[in-house]
Amino acid sequence: MSTEWVLSAGALAAAFPWLHRRLLLSRAKHRSLAGHSRLAKRLARWVPGYSYGEAHFFGADGAPASVAAQRRAGFFRLSATLQGMAPQGLALTTQARAGLPDLQFTGRYRVPFQFSELVRQHLPLPAFWEHADGVSLSDLDGNRFHDLTGSYGVNVFGVDFYKATMAEGAALGATLGPVLGGYHPCVADNVARLKSLSGMDAVSFHMSGTEAVMQAVRLARYHTGRKRLVRFCGAYHGWWDDVQPGPGNPMPPGHTLTLKDMDERALQVLRTQRDIACVLVNPLQALHPNRNAPGDSTLVSARQSTPATRAAYTEWLQRLRAVCTERGIALIFDEVFVGFRLARGGAQAHYGVLADFVTYGKTLGGGLPVGVVCGRAAWMQRYRPDRPADICFARGTFNAHPYVMGAMNAFLRRLDTDEVRALYEGLDERWQQRLNTFNQGLQRADVPVRVAALSSIWTVNFTAPSRYHWMLQFYLREQGLALSWVGTGRLVFTLAHTDDDMADIQRRFVLACQQMRGDGWWTVPAGKTGRDFGRQILKEMWRAR
Repeated sequence: MSTEWVLSAGALAAAFPWLHRRLLLSRAKHRSLAGHSRLAKRLARWVPGYSYGEAHFFGADGAPASVAAQRRAGFFRLSATLQGMAPQGLALTTQARAGLPDLQFTGRYRVPFQFSELVRQHLPLPAFWEHADGVSLSDLDGNRFHDLTGSYGVNVFGVDFYKATMAEGAALGATLGPVLGGYHPCVADNVARLKSLSGMDAVSFHMSGTEAVMQAVRLARYHTGRKRLVRFCGAYHGWWDDVQPGPGNPMPPGHTLTLKDMDERALQVLRTQRDIACVLVNPLQALHPNRNAPGDSTLVSARQSTPATRAAYTEWLQRLRAVCTERGIALIFDEVFVGFRLARGGAQAHYGVLADFVTYGKTLGGGLPVGVVCGRAAWMQRYRPDRPADICFARGTFNAHPYVMGAMNAFLRRLDTDEVRALYEGLDERWQQRLNTFNQGLQRADVPVRVAALSSIWTVNFTAPSRYHWMLQFYLREQGLALSWVGTGRLVFTLAHTDDDMADIQRRFVLACQQMRGDGWWTVPAGKTGRDFGRQILKEMWRAR
């Protein structure tokens, strides 16, 4: 870029302030497709559908015939094993699939779409569980698995903990049953405990974490009189409106700005844009800044992530807090997923930064569905005393349902027990040591797999290129490890996992990796790189168009 061009651009920006703000905004976006939702949607519409038949499936990376044959043998051996393990579960899944679009979606997008058809035919996985206890799940056929799903983040303390809180909640709420509109007396105790935990002044109850985030944003817009919200590249805050922009949302971006996390230019946008009501922060992004939550369906070659250090992310949040305060922008911590997993006081306590709103869900319901907004008094007020018709309405039929409030009360009371408090002592050091031990085991096994973590939330990374990393999820299933439908992209442990549990999980994980290596899936043709595989796929797509 020439000096003359830079000077000209600077002169134009000085002459037209709106142009200056637009240039700052462009520079504050991440350069990936995740940072440019409109372009991502256009490209998503361009990608053609096609699938590999058996002739190409096992040698899609250009492997020699001998390796393709090795993979084929491993694939069909694994197919026979998995289908033989779960005939009842698979039969019920097949029966339910026609009427459950969720099953149709997850089955199709479990692996990269080119491989999906053959995988769905030969490596189907049952979707039903019959029993859970401790940190384990059992399926309809009596197979027992280590639970690495974490119930999408709900299961922080182990399933027995939540069975107890649900039972206590049902007993507490039984006298009222489905009486709605008024409150069960335990609600007052819930409010007091949540104010203490969050450091906030006021609380509102909702039916899901997504709904809680919606209400926090709604209140921020009401009090600021501004429309726009800022989210950071890769973060997830629910599927509502355009807060989840790009592929998956039929609507174009409207009032949402997606900026680069942990970047000075994002702060400059907050300082210069005049219509920003709030900033949404999902602390889970510290695990993979500026990247979407990983899933095996998006794997092309390797997958690696470098989590932000606690010190670096704390500094970023402190600077973000200062700018929001300076500009009158509401800072919202979306702790729906990580709430009470990083610390007893949540991510606010973990990083030492107080937001204007904090939203909770998942685990706070004690096993039942809930969403909660905790906020500072001025932000939480829904009316203006001097303008009686100017209100911010938000109600829901099942907000503060007696059974949910009862289970929440049981959960919050248990947080104050010595037993639960002890789980938080040395939490960071304990999980860092477990991570180190796990990675040392993978290194000794000489497999191209390593794990990154944010406390008890782990991501599986791959250190070498391969078109077939997504196969690992099926080898892990064979070894008795249950993952969520996104595959190896996220392993969610509970604080109830013991060192013995972790040792057994590591043993099974390593065995799965060794079996996958033995079946040839990580045998890459000499000289092939991840970039080569990317170019190859682009050529395939062009031909398919």
